[in-house]
Amino acid sequence: MSATTVVRFVKDWALVFSMLTGAAAYLTFAAVSWLAPFRHTAMQVVRVVQPTLLFAMLFLSFCKVDPRRLRLRRIFLPMLAMQCVPFATLAIVPVLWPDSMLVCPVEAAMICLICPTATAATVVTVKLGGDAENVTSYLMLGNLACALLVPLIIPLVNPHAELSFWQSFLLIMGKIFPLLICPFLAAWAVRSFAPRLHARLAATRNLVFNFWICNLSLAIAVTTRHLVHTDAPFGVLLGIMLASLAACALQFRFGRLVGQRAGFPISSSQALGQKNTVFAIWMGYTFLDPVTSVAGGFYSIWHNVHNARQLHRAALRTRSATPERNKF
Repeated sequence: MSATTVVRFVKDWALVFSMLTGAAAYLTFAAVSWLAPFRHTAMQVVRVVQPTLLFAMLFLSFCKVDPRRLRLRRIFLPMLAMQCVPFATLAIVPVLWPDSMLVCPVEAAMICLICPTATAATVVTVKLGGDAENVTSYLMLGNLACALLVPLIIPLVNPHAELSFWQSFLLIMGKIFPLLICPFLAAWAVRSFAPRLHARLAATRNLVFNFWICNLSLAIAVTTRHLVHTDAPFGVLLGIMLASLAACALQFRFGRLVGQRAGFPISSSQALGQKNTVFAIWMGYTFLDPVTSVAGGFYSIWHNVHNARQLHRAALRTRSATPERNKF
């Protein structure tokens, strides 16, 4: 096997290698005793580096997006319905049968459905030849829907929660705003007041994707830590795993079916299926049974494996394949 073939193989399956690297890094830190003094420092570094990479990645992605092309589309309505209606409907189970064994898997499915679009969705969409503006428009809409609906439903599911509607709303918006709105405003400011700098930033090709590869390793390391330290029974974990898998497959498929009718199969599928799993994990242990937070970890595995397969298939096709058309 030639060196060129090896390099091409690694690039095609970069997401898988990134996930394996993140899991191996955490397991190494956990298993090797002489690394124990560095574990706390490593976690502190991850807490700083991860949001910094997300901000930089979003900023560069938004530099490539023309704000004038962001608009609402009719296909967003069924996509929002797929997120919001099952989320609200499934809440009936923990409300009526709070002691049922189905509560944790159902809450896991709820988290995976209502969770907003991943900040990296635009990166993968562009790599697949999709429409970045379409994903960015839905990303903002989905985050707003999540911030409005979660505080309304969660107090019914978890009546012991000590947060009021507005406290929950502000808590969620405080999690979303710095990593979503600020990069967008910064990119818009650079576009308006520093056009030369903006042109250089917009001309970068693989930098955003490389940032995502690094950030994915960190996310998987955090996810692995969460899975290793959970004390949930195997049956509950299995139910959560299957619920997250079903939610992932359903949303990717539904997004593609809806998008095909409007000419946006790639971007609609990614916008609905690729989730901000770090947010999902946080939402689980903040508002629900902490065990349900592992659903975000499982979902992270499913959607990244799916995207790795998609990127591999795209790499096998000719580089001159025509991207999906922009329809406005």
